Amino acid sequence: MQITFCGAAGTVTGSSYLVETKSGCFLVDCGMFQGGKELRELNHRDFIFNPGALDFVLLTHAHVDHSGLIPKLCKLGFKNAIYATKATVELCGIVLPDSGHIQEMEVEWRNRKHQRAGVPLEKPMYTAAEASACLHQFRAKQYSEEFEPLPGIRVRFQDAGHILGSAMIEVFITEDGSTTKVVFSGDLGQKNQPIIEDPSLISDADYLLIESTYGNRLHEDQDQKVDLLRKIITEAVQSGGNLVIPAFAVGRTQDLLYYIKGLLLNGQIPRIPVYIDSPMAVSVTEIYRNNPECYDEETCQLFAAHESPFEFPNLHFIRSAEESKQLNATAKGAIIISANGMCEAGRILHHLKHNLWRPESHILFVGYQAEETLGRRLLEGAKVVKIMGEEVNVQAKIHSIGGFSAHADQAGLLEWLDEFTKKPKGIFIVHGENGAQKEFATLIKERFHIDSLIPKWGERFVLNAEARLDQKMEKPPLRNFELEKTVNDMEHSIMQLHLQVKQSKMFQMTPQIDHLKTLIADLEEELKKSV
Repeated sequence: MQITFCGAAGTVTGSSYLVETKSGCFLVDCGMFQGGKELRELNHRDFIFNPGALDFVLLTHAHVDHSGLIPKLCKLGFKNAIYATKATVELCGIVLPDSGHIQEMEVEWRNRKHQRAGVPLEKPMYTAAEASACLHQFRAKQYSEEFEPLPGIRVRFQDAGHILGSAMIEVFITEDGSTTKVVFSGDLGQKNQPIIEDPSLISDADYLLIESTYGNRLHEDQDQKVDLLRKIITEAVQSGGNLVIPAFAVGRTQDLLYYIKGLLLNGQIPRIPVYIDSPMAVSVTEIYRNNPECYDEETCQLFAAHESPFEFPNLHFIRSAEESKQLNATAKGAIIISANGMCEAGRILHHLKHNLWRPESHILFVGYQAEETLGRRLLEGAKVVKIMGEEVNVQAKIHSIGGFSAHADQAGLLEWLDEFTKKPKGIFIVHGENGAQKEFATLIKERFHIDSLIPKWGERFVLNAEARLDQKMEKPPLRNFELEKTVNDMEHSIMQLHLQVKQSKMFQMTPQIDHLKTLIADLEEELKKSV
């Protein structure tokens, strides 16, 4: 059995792991890279495997950094089943078409510039329609339900406590009479979070892939974070400005509603209007209402008493673009929660553009901000930022509360690992930045006396029943995006030259054309040497 790290290796986003066995091959997650331009360009890189050869896909949860390249996978030939929990299947029905729509809008905007410049037009990686077309391949499974997608491969989803429907995955692979258990942590949630259950405990594994988003940080405790939220809301109200909260439509928005409702009911904050300005968040909240099997006991009791955590006075859900524009024109002294959480797209950009320059406004970050994102730049103290091509002075007060993260912190990760009665012999640390991964690996070594590996993109390892790691450095070649652009530009220029020569019979340029032919011949020789 072999595992290849196709994403979230040295980065937080882009989760994707290829497993090849004697029975067949499958993918765990197929996520989109998020962050700066260099990271986002990785989404356009060729897969390092043949999508059509995959027997099935296992999906941990619906966030796009785990699911966002599934439509591309299907577009390029994957025709088989995608297994996930029921709630994840329903959430992907909203998240993936929305992702396709965003790409269409962004490409349309860039192509306007390309047309004016006379350069080749782009195509979206996939469209909303193409994303919708892949949804029929999803197959819903229950937590703890064991199933066998292929002979010799058994799978169980367990609750990861991250967002609704999130799962850690236990995979049992039998080869040559021996069974090896590989556990994929997915994104591990915090204990004692609202609405959903705590992360399940796993008893044993031969190999473990564990996330490390907060492998070097500790969150505020429950009381601290709620009190911080109260103080920030109160400060924003007293200053007469808006409190703008960038939040993921799936998970974070619903948690915030739960806490804000509690503060309102207890009279700890004034009754100010709260706006959820994200059509996707509105739809996702409906899915939360319809999946009570994922609730913790407290939330079950609330719904039994007809007390939804997602409903309270002065709460307004905004769907239309016109309502959103009106909100920017009229809202004062309000809480505005909008997507996306890293401020890279969506309506949050408009709210930031209208509020960042105002000294009375407040911006609150409640989740992880990837490197090179607008959210990260604001957290790091940028005084001027560019939003939709326009420079905006940052005069609003910037806040951050780490305790609202849907990821376990360093202590939570170690506590979860400590519950293994039979510790893994091989641990891969994924889904984290370099500093977090290194510190987390050191702590695992000190506490559990287990050596961990921090894989790089494209690295492949042989896994076996003896839990020995045999590394194979078989890295597929990385695409050179700068070189590709040069080749594309050259192709465009040659096509234009061909057309002009054909039309004008430019005999006087014969020496230059002969020289061009020589250059192309030299290029062919160089390409032969590099293969």
